[in-house]
Amino acid sequence: MPLIVSEIRISPNEPKEAAFEKAFSVLKIKSSEVKEASISKISVDARHKDRVNLVCSVAVSCENEEKIAERAKSKNVVLRKIAPNMIPVLKKKPAVRPVIIGFGPAGMFAGLYLARAGACPIIFERGAKVEERTAAVENYWKGGVLNERANVQFGEGGAGTFSDGKLTTRINDPRCDFIIKEFEKHGAPAEILSKAKPHIGTDMLREVVKNIREEIISLGGEIHFLSKVDDIGIKNGRVVSVSADGAEFSAENVIFAAGHSARDTFAMLKEKGVLMEAKPFSVGVRIEHLQSDINRAQYGEFAEHPALWAAEYQLSHHVGDRCAYTFCMCPGGYVVPSADREDAIVTNGMSCFARDGKNANAALVCSVSAEDFGGDPFKAMAFQHEIEKKAFEMGGEKAPAQTVGAFLNGGVSKFGKVEPTYARGAADKNLSELFPEEVTSVLKTGLVALDRKLRGFADPQAVLTGPETRTSSPIRITRNRETLEAVGIDGLYPCAEGAGYAGGIMSAAADGIRCAEKVLGKLIDI
Repeated sequence: MPLIVSEIRISPNEPKEAAFEKAFSVLKIKSSEVKEASISKISVDARHKDRVNLVCSVAVSCENEEKIAERAKSKNVVLRKIAPNMIPVLKKKPAVRPVIIGFGPAGMFAGLYLARAGACPIIFERGAKVEERTAAVENYWKGGVLNERANVQFGEGGAGTFSDGKLTTRINDPRCDFIIKEFEKHGAPAEILSKAKPHIGTDMLREVVKNIREEIISLGGEIHFLSKVDDIGIKNGRVVSVSADGAEFSAENVIFAAGHSARDTFAMLKEKGVLMEAKPFSVGVRIEHLQSDINRAQYGEFAEHPALWAAEYQLSHHVGDRCAYTFCMCPGGYVVPSADREDAIVTNGMSCFARDGKNANAALVCSVSAEDFGGDPFKAMAFQHEIEKKAFEMGGEKAPAQTVGAFLNGGVSKFGKVEPTYARGAADKNLSELFPEEVTSVLKTGLVALDRKLRGFADPQAVLTGPETRTSSPIRITRNRETLEAVGIDGLYPCAEGAGYAGGIMSAAADGIRCAEKVLGKLIDI
């Protein structure tokens, strides 16, 4: 049970050991009394450019920790109790094994939880395993043909496998500590345990995903890749089967974690009478700047300091009932082709662990509401596709792109200072023609307003590439708050981002575990 001393500030020019000495001072102890000390959390405070600080939480182990914490009389000192993560273990494998649809973050962690419990889950993933998926994606990025079964949206690890592997989240869920530790255990860099904004990076995440798969299989789990679920059998308000590529499997408990892009699967659920509703989401573009410019804007004279990492930002500005905001910021990253069908252009952001690319990019999006579509989730989904299809018609194989200066003021884009990183090429197109006027107007107003919050954000030579449409699912499958089962259907657990209950790797993984706990509770009672 280490003591955690938070709000320890050191200059980037000071060694990390300076944080330890300041923590010992707060605790009123000598270094000789300390068994072990480490940085448990670290972030950058760059609000004042002339005095950028590293803000640390220091974990200290020593004798008489409770007495020392009481004596310190500081709100920044807490005694952290580390509760063991105990997963109940079944006495025998269930006669009807639980089924998981989708092997993104939610499906992976639901599968890992149930496998460790001895439930031997059966998992269906419509895409390929990560090795095959990576080859298919890289071939597409180099100009090859899109593989609709192995792409950025579908396959082992979910859409997050080809992103930045961000592990930040706004949810306050104790499961997050378990998730972070499992990522590290399966091959993620150890620094994710201490960074306030941890990330794994696309390059390392692929290996982590494979290692989680291998543990699930070693514990009796079964994973069917390139197996799209085309039917869920429901009788008398209960799940009875799952069919994938024509083969039927008995099922009583099904965790539906298919992700936000499984549009045909959502249509199947609609035909089965599963209740759904429209939810808010956002559409827009990816914006690219030089990472060096973002570093200067955020860190001032400390830009490029070796003790600091590539700078990030998160910005928002309300425009009437809508909001322009940045999302999924990828320092030192790339804008990547992310379509899952041949007649569409979809963009996303990606960074490797080193975040050492020349450009920074982020989604710059405008919020849209359920009311925009009369509450019909399938009209919302069609709206996404209409934008993606129009982008393809505008640019063909290339993504429509424009400099910020041309977008705001008209004229021809002259890409130079910031070169578009979209791998299949960028075509100079008028992005105002890609979106409805209300979306375009918010994006333009937002660009100008956000420039006041981050100097240079509306740099005329920054590049906009579109469209960014898969920010989150436009659909929420209604579920019981207590049981987490779909309303009116026993045994069906709508889960994570695709079902409208998560918004990133961490929250999706946590929801996967939450649903797995409910399933396991049923199995233990059998």
